[in-house]
Amino acid sequence: MILGDVIATLKKLPDESIDLVIADPPYNLSKGSVINFQNKGLKGFGGKWNKVMEEWDNLPFMDYLNFTHEWLGEIKRVLKPTGSIWVFGTYHNIGLINTVFQLLEMEMINEVVWYKRNAFPNLAGRRLTASHETLLWAHVGKGKRDYYFDYKASKDFSDETDQLKERGKQMRTVWDIPNNKDREELKFGKHPTQKPLRVCRRIVNISSKPGDVVLAPFAGAGSECVAAKELGRRYIGIELEKEYVDIANKRLAATKQVKTLFD
Repeated sequence: MILGDVIATLKKLPDESIDLVIADPPYNLSKGSVINFQNKGLKGFGGKWNKVMEEWDNLPFMDYLNFTHEWLGEIKRVLKPTGSIWVFGTYHNIGLINTVFQLLEMEMINEVVWYKRNAFPNLAGRRLTASHETLLWAHVGKGKRDYYFDYKASKDFSDETDQLKERGKQMRTVWDIPNNKDREELKFGKHPTQKPLRVCRRIVNISSKPGDVVLAPFAGAGSECVAAKELGRRYIGIELEKEYVDIANKRLAATKQVKTLFD
């Protein structure tokens, strides 16, 4: 785990050194999801990114766009031609992520809907209850489709919590995975947007091989890195807040490698 700014840290990584990226960036939704177009002083894509933590999830639209373009640009540089990236998002930011993929000429592989049967109710009663997150899966493009995908592992997968997936059937783009975390996942503390290991393990197993390097640029409490270690992958986690780096390191120290997710 690396304590530091995501873009500054990414710039230190060598070209084509990463096999898989699992990114859970800020969704930009803190104050009622208002998009703010007031910023007039930006230099354009790739400009210097400088922000304070209290504004992390409530940025003017162009700030957020520039930030997304810059960190995804670094991801494109560090990904191997055989690598790929998964990005978590919601309606607040997922369209922008897709747009930046296109600006960077990164090719979409799949859009996956993660259906949450146990989602929180909408207490205000002013809109439908949000019951899913979206994951975008993409690769570096460049006219080739050399990204790694373990088709057999995806077919062999079976989980009693997923009512939409049968062993031996092709994995679909709707995943039925509860959002609750096991007690062990919260043993050392938690992050506000912590992802269940069930989701992270699935991504790691179908998108990488044992020994590959998995990068979590917004690592939080380290679920992506824990899943990578369990499944025999190497990992790099980047996190800005020391509190969560400490939680992630404790989780990783307590994590043992398992043989395979699908045994």
